Amino acid sequence: LKFRLAGYPRKHNEGRIEVFYNDEWGTICDDDFTLGNAHVLCRHLGFVAATGWAHSAKYGKGVGRIWLDNVNCAGGEKSIGDCKHRGWGNSDCSHEEDAGVICKDERIPGFKDSNVIEVRKLMARMGSTMIPHCTLGECLGVGWSGHSPLWCRIPRVAGDTSTATGLADHGSGLLSSCRLFTERQQLNYRLHSVLCMGTEVHLSMCAFEFYRGNASAACGTGMPAVVSCMPGPLFAAGNAHKKKQRQQQQGQPRIRLKGGARVGEGRVEVLRSSEWGTICDDRWNLLSASVVCRELGFGSAKEALTGARMGQGTGPIHLNEVQCQGTEKSLWSCPFRNITQEDCKHTEDAAVRCNIPYMGYENLIRLSGGRSRFEGRVEVVVGAGDGNRPRWGLVCGEGWGTLEAMVACRQLGLGFANHGLQETWYWDASNVTEMVMSGVKCTGREMSLSHCQHHGASLSCRNTGTRFAAGVICSETASDLLLHAPLVQETAYIEDRPLHMLYCAAEENCLSSSARLANWPYGHRRLLRFSSQIHNHGRADFRPKAGRHSWVWHECH
Repeated sequence: LKFRLAGYPRKHNEGRIEVFYNDEWGTICDDDFTLGNAHVLCRHLGFVAATGWAHSAKYGKGVGRIWLDNVNCAGGEKSIGDCKHRGWGNSDCSHEEDAGVICKDERIPGFKDSNVIEVRKLMARMGSTMIPHCTLGECLGVGWSGHSPLWCRIPRVAGDTSTATGLADHGSGLLSSCRLFTERQQLNYRLHSVLCMGTEVHLSMCAFEFYRGNASAACGTGMPAVVSCMPGPLFAAGNAHKKKQRQQQQGQPRIRLKGGARVGEGRVEVLRSSEWGTICDDRWNLLSASVVCRELGFGSAKEALTGARMGQGTGPIHLNEVQCQGTEKSLWSCPFRNITQEDCKHTEDAAVRCNIPYMGYENLIRLSGGRSRFEGRVEVVVGAGDGNRPRWGLVCGEGWGTLEAMVACRQLGLGFANHGLQETWYWDASNVTEMVMSGVKCTGREMSLSHCQHHGASLSCRNTGTRFAAGVICSETASDLLLHAPLVQETAYIEDRPLHMLYCAAEENCLSSSARLANWPYGHRRLLRFSSQIHNHGRADFRPKAGRHSWVWHECH
């Protein structure tokens, strides 16, 4: 069976579901369709789960056979064929009843895609041996080897720095190599003669050989391979002042990521002729994406995204058909083609997801009492690493706003912040009542609340009850509203408008305070008038606080 999404209008993770059966593409009828069906189908398509489904040919009517009808899945089936249905090709539906699915925009790790790293392939080729991300202070050469919680060791090739570079670029972010106590444990070697060119984005893409037979007797003349990775600027040790000095010395960066909910992901934007612009996704692949990730101080790329998956940019599209070899230190060293107006639109903006070091920040924060895992009262750990027993506590809601909520949602791995709450009415699910952090002030770019300014041990919070603890509502996607500034400039003009035509404007306080002293309804006011457009370049609909049912049409407008 093969599956695909079709129809219009749609995003990359939604559409009419079509199945290839008996050498022919066909659709699925929406009779008795459930979210469980959508879960199974989205996994077929390489997404982790479904967020919804659509009926009545929302994405347009398909053609050909209607292969399945009255499908009923529990949601855990491995294949749609394992679910209850009327039988292949047995349907009483028309194409006006074609079903669609909306999948969660998150890929299954290892799903086969030319622009996604196949992690499972590595595990299969190594016989259930994999190289994980490491924490700071752990060693990449010491890992997990399948049957027991021991780490897999890879014998080194003497003097081979390209192999180490490939490993280092897996996003481990080690500050120093760790000492291996080889005399205390028996080592089981699995691989040897690992040979990387240094351009590979994953260890599975390097050449290597397996040890056969008695693995414990292998590597008689060698020793376990160890690597030490240089941390990128975001992960380097040192205070914020030193980081700021380094950034000033390096000058303004010429590449950045925008629109991503998490560290190390986003739409790729480059600075050219003093103007930021995007990159067209023609020929965009993992090699070019990895050059971007490494230039920004991350590991290699785990996904090269096309089709404006991280939202559409604005302004010029600077580069097209970027073709990196993988050895370049900067994207600007890669061959590319200059863009012409006919080549690309912002619907083709390229983006990346990079491997980043595992820092463990998400273990120092949690949400409690919310209606879903994306919302709740913020609780943080204090005392960890001080020799004391770590304890959970609340964050004072005074001064808590959107910037602080952005950092909290990022640290939790939950994406963007919809709201930062200064008062919370959530259920006290964790019995945590003590305020342990106050005066939190973030720029919005920090990776952890502990990196923001705060009062430290000198707590100062006027209202200390749980009701006044900080809370957040996070979202995996967000709107991004942008005013079309050139239109304002092009259409602005001065108008002398009679006062009798401005009663509504006066009622809504749209006029300056001096209008109250005017001789109504005689005379006029001099107004600056212009047209405006506001575009949403984000990945979610813009939802005002007032729901659509409560909107009213005002006679003034």
